[in-house]
Amino acid sequence: MSLIEKKLKDRSDSKCELCSNEYNLTVFNVAPNTEESLKQSILACKTCIDQIDNPEKTDLNHWRCLNESMWNENLPVQIISWRMHARLKNIDMLEMMYLDEEALDWAKATGEIEEENKIIHKDSNGNVLLDGDSVVLIKDLDVKGANFTAKRGAAVHSIKLVWDNAEQIEGRVENQHIVILTQYVKKTK
Repeated sequence: MSLIEKKLKDRSDSKCELCSNEYNLTVFNVAPNTEESLKQSILACKTCIDQIDNPEKTDLNHWRCLNESMWNENLPVQIISWRMHARLKNIDMLEMMYLDEEALDWAKATGEIEEENKIIHKDSNGNVLLDGDSVVLIKDLDVKGANFTAKRGAAVHSIKLVWDNAEQIEGRVENQHIVILTQYVKKTK
C-alpha cells in the first residue's frame, strides 16, 4: 500500500469518497492530473471509477450519492461531484455548489462538459446554423406584435443565434427585427 493510499484511507475512513462503498477501493487521480497526491486524488471504488471513465456505463441510481459527496471538504471529491452532476445534467445541484474560479477551471478541464452543454442551432433539415448565415422561411409565420405575416420563401440574411436557446434565431423580415424558430427555416448555401 502506497503512502498516498494510506493517507486517503485515513481521510475517508476506508470508504469510497463518492459512494461510501468499502470494497475494491483504489487511488483515483482527478484529471488532468496524473500524480497521486492528497490534493489531486480521491479514494474511489471500482464501480465509481468505471462509470467516471466510461460515460456510457453511467447508472443514475448509483450517483444518488452525489447529494452527500458534493459537500465533502476535500476539493478533488468536490471536483468529481461537480463533473458527475454536470454529466447527469443536475442543474439544480450544480447551482448549489460553490467552486472558486480556479477549482471551476479544474472541474471543466477535461472538456467533456463543455461539449455536452454546448448549444447547437440547427435548421429544419438538421444543418448547423452559425451567426451570419442566411436562411429561408419554409412556412408562413404570423409575427406577434407586428401585425404582418412573414411569407414562406422569404430570405433572412445575417441571422443572429439566440445564445441560450437552440430553437431560436433572430433576423430581419420586412424591416422588422424578429425572433424565428429554427424548425421553420432552411439554411441557404
